Amino acid sequence: MNPADEILDIVDEHDRVIGQSPRGEAYAQGLRHRAVFIQTRDAHDRIFVHRRTPTKLVFPSLYDMFVGGVVGAGESYDDAALREAEEELGVSGLPRPTFLFKFLYDGGAGRTWWSAVYEVRCDVPVSPQVEEVAWHDFLAEAEIERRLNDWEWVPDGVAAYARLKGHREETAG
Repeated sequence: MNPADEILDIVDEHDRVIGQSPRGEAYAQGLRHRAVFIQTRDAHDRIFVHRRTPTKLVFPSLYDMFVGGVVGAGESYDDAALREAEEELGVSGLPRPTFLFKFLYDGGAGRTWWSAVYEVRCDVPVSPQVEEVAWHDFLAEAEIERRLNDWEWVPDGVAAYARLKGHREETAG
């Protein structure tokens, strides 16, 4: 199936389903939908980072410190998080990602989606989808921090990363 044809739930400002639309139309019309962001760490506590392929519908060729994607129509955030993590990493049998929090991302210009943030440990070798991932590596968080101003990152991932850092500070204190 062409990704633009995937059916998404369209939601209101309270994350209630108000309709459905193909992904391509949802993007073109700026319709609010749902997405998942999964921070993936390896056995050495490094974070999976990748550069998106130039063929992606949203944010092509940009770097991301999360795997994830849209939540399909009728799909739960939890199911989407596991599906997206396994698909994007090219693995199976991952533990179910741990839900951390949800926020409404609004990047302007009709780019708005409810964003559920998760974390998962992946201790097996990854084999990312070539259709989705142009480059990948596991990087120490300090390296990601150094690269935040050097690489062009997906804006929704940067927003989720900043909120995740704040979430961790709140729960640690």
